[in-house]
Amino acid sequence: MPIADSDGTSIYYERHGSGPAILFVHGSGGHHAAWWQQVAALREEFTVVTVDLRGFGKSDSSMPEFDGQDFPGDVVAVLDQEDLTDVMLVGQSIGSVAALRAGLLRPERVGSVVLGHSLGGISHPELKELAAADRAEAVKLPVIDRLLTKGFQQERADLTFLFQQMGTFNVARMQDLRNLDTNGPSLDDIRDSGVKVAFLAGEKDAVLSVKTVTRAHELLAGSHLEIVPDAPHSMYWETPEKYNAAVAHLRRTLTAPKEAA
Repeated sequence: MPIADSDGTSIYYERHGSGPAILFVHGSGGHHAAWWQQVAALREEFTVVTVDLRGFGKSDSSMPEFDGQDFPGDVVAVLDQEDLTDVMLVGQSIGSVAALRAGLLRPERVGSVVLGHSLGGISHPELKELAAADRAEAVKLPVIDRLLTKGFQQERADLTFLFQQMGTFNVARMQDLRNLDTNGPSLDDIRDSGVKVAFLAGEKDAVLSVKTVTRAHELLAGSHLEIVPDAPHSMYWETPEKYNAAVAHLRRTLTAPKEAA
């Protein structure tokens, strides 16, 4: 069983396939197995790494409390353990915050970070205001309606149930991740790191609007923007074909200049 040591904490991860590396960082209700539709689709072309942050899945969950500030180190521990370079980190929702911070901690290993349905905790007054306004609208909805469309819930009751069950394997809770936003990186910090950033959003995301994500892209010079039509917040689950195609495209696009150099 592959285990990485993150300052004394055992972090579970898996590595599949071969080729340019993609490491997925789950959100508050996920863990390594949530990426089943991505691993199967992408492992023929890419090295696909999935990880359980502490308190999630099969990683150490024995601590009395969890600190979101430790999560980026969990990702770094896997990068170091596997001696990965030119990795593309792909975060889902609040997992994007951990992904971006891990990328800034190890720019020699991370070539790019994809902020899936998230601003990555970027410290910027305008973006914080826009994201807060989006959250104020999102909390008016039942949690499941924020993550999956009503049509999907009705048509795929089986996958909706499985989606909800995924979180029951975790000990850490949403509030254990929220303080990841504290002291987030500035736009200058990101630009100075040399790590490429892409914003990946769904047109029907009920948590973070396309307008907000687009504004973040405009503010972060050199960033990439990928908006997936008809996709919700948890598009990796509901519309995996579109999501996988977007991730594969970003992996090829973001690495093209470096490979050609």
